[in-house]
Amino acid sequence: MNPPVSAPAIKVVKSVREQVSAEEWEARVNLAACYRLTSIYGMTEMVANHISCRVPGTTDQFLINPYGMLYEEINASSLIKVDVNGNTLFNASDYDVNVAGFVIHSAIHMAKHDMDCVAHTHTPAGMAVSAMECGLLPLAQTSMRFLHIAYHDFEGIADNVDERERLVRDLGDHEAMILRNHGLLVVGRTVPAAFNVLFRLERACQVQVMALSCNTQLIYPPKPILEDTYERMQPKPGRGARNGDLAWPALLRKLDRTDPSYRD
Repeated sequence: MNPPVSAPAIKVVKSVREQVSAEEWEARVNLAACYRLTSIYGMTEMVANHISCRVPGTTDQFLINPYGMLYEEINASSLIKVDVNGNTLFNASDYDVNVAGFVIHSAIHMAKHDMDCVAHTHTPAGMAVSAMECGLLPLAQTSMRFLHIAYHDFEGIADNVDERERLVRDLGDHEAMILRNHGLLVVGRTVPAAFNVLFRLERACQVQVMALSCNTQLIYPPKPILEDTYERMQPKPGRGARNGDLAWPALLRKLDRTDPSYRD
């Protein structure tokens, strides 16, 4: 018999709370929570994919995951701080930043200073819909929030900085974009807002895959109702249920009950 293989222990990252501003620390805690929640709700692909958050008070710096850690392992101190030119400004982990992750996230952070959080996933449902010529269909109320979702054609692995301009162009003013033959991309003014969009977009994709698998005639509401529902579901100020503010404290309580180490 082969001897048992022991997994190398992950580096224990000491808290960096005293080395960053209070505002950055709060951003780190929220972003780490977002990673843990993305894992809990089944939207991960091992150590791949990425979620980023702008460093408060800056326009050219953001926090992103160490490429090599599972989302369930990430905490506030392990997040890497980089700038939009690719320079690592602070890294307490043993890992680097994924190149494709840098390209995608730097593109958005450079161009959209009103959006602090960017998330990108490769879920089975998201990738399935990304390959459908019909795009995302307004099959259910949740799906109607994305009635006017953006699309970006596949250009190969996103490790070429030249693609940044086209990513920004195709996203436009939308909060969500389907990367054709690739996956999902969402943005939010805050981390709670971005997670809210990501969760609902993923649910819309799951609904579509399930509905199309039934091989039956589908029902579509009249266009005026679709447009009205779309408008009423947009994340405008004061709409806590739409912009993620209402659910976020409950989601943090969920994490704190099970594993509060995301705060470390």
